[in-house]
Amino acid sequence: MKLRSKRKKEDNEINLTPMLDVVFIMLIFFIVTASFVKESGIDVSRPGASTAERKERGNILVAISANDQIWINRRQVDIRAVRANIERMHAENPQGTVIIQADENSKNGLVVKVMDAARQAGVMEVSLAATVEEG
Repeated sequence: MKLRSKRKKEDNEINLTPMLDVVFIMLIFFIVTASFVKESGIDVSRPGASTAERKERGNILVAISANDQIWINRRQVDIRAVRANIERMHAENPQGTVIIQADENSKNGLVVKVMDAARQAGVMEVSLAATVEEG
């Protein structure tokens, strides 16, 4: 009698293993397919432009602050190391373009030096980030 009662109890339990497998597979799927937002590391007050357009591809972001500091991947970088950093990032993402997020109070000469370093690194598509102005 006891043997029958034990079997009956075991048959009534719900097996959660297949459900957990599905949940973990879905979690892995969403992590792999999620698009991660890249940031340069600082907040920049970008100038406005009425012709600004949004770029959706994976890009290499370079930020220039108001006090002329250069930031790549949340790290402050010297102007002499910009080319090497862009070359390394371009090797990881060959389709990526360089987007320079220059503060409107940064020096024009530094922006030109960063653009030149990006082109020397082999990236010919260099863009300046701007906010969209209405009107």
